[in-house]
Amino acid sequence: MSSIKLFESKQIRTVWNESDEKWYFVVEDVISVLTESKDPKQYIKRMRQRDQELAKGWVQIVPTLWVETAGGKQRMGCANAKGLLRIIQSVPSPKAEPFKLWLAQVGSDRLDEIENPELATQRTRELYKLKGYPDDWIEKRMRSIAIREELTEEWKNRGVKEQIEYSILTAEISKATFGLTPSQYKKIKGLKSQNLRDHMTDLELIFSMLGEASTTEIVKTQNPKGFIENQKAAKQGGAVAGNARRELESRTGKKVVSTDNYLPEGKRNKKLKQGKK
Repeated sequence: MSSIKLFESKQIRTVWNESDEKWYFVVEDVISVLTESKDPKQYIKRMRQRDQELAKGWVQIVPTLWVETAGGKQRMGCANAKGLLRIIQSVPSPKAEPFKLWLAQVGSDRLDEIENPELATQRTRELYKLKGYPDDWIEKRMRSIAIREELTEEWKNRGVKEQIEYSILTAEISKATFGLTPSQYKKIKGLKSQNLRDHMTDLELIFSMLGEASTTEIVKTQNPKGFIENQKAAKQGGAVAGNARRELESRTGKKVVSTDNYLPEGKRNKKLKQGKK
């Protein structure tokens, strides 16, 4: 998406939604930019009439949020990036073509990855390198992804529901490991929509991996069933990492949790440096 400048347009108003921690875009503004329509509301109305499937899911795709306007805050229809890409599929405009081509490429890439899962790993490494991360950090991050996938697979096999329950269990591990929930941790690092682990130092990643790897081993040994039992295991696994963290901090006199991040200049910069701890 880096070559597609629509989301950077000053004509498009955005709002940060705390409930799901995502950026949302005013749909009328997007339609106005893509179609150059003088009446984007009418265009949206006609578009929904043409695309019945889009109309059926409109309320879920386009919630109304409070948006800053010249006349004060108003409730307006907004969509996150995923919702916008669905809407754009119904826009017959040359300006929408880059998005449609991008969607087609993403779909093709995902099919390739299903056939050959190693491609997904290769692409992830390439993306981190393009962002400027050092090789040793990338190796730790890739290992953390593998550990996370093993843990979620164990949860799935034991009746834990995806998304909401995964998030709660992850928060339990984080609290026991670092004394912070992921949302609290992100505030310390000055993050919003960014992935927390993409902004962890080497030590933070190591302790994060220890908490999740320990939880995985406890789950395999104790074989907990359902959310409540797995919540206990998550606290136990996180406690293993938490105890190790406190031991290290007592011996070094330094805190593991850091405000360091990998945000670019102009946001809250901590430059990527080889060997930075």
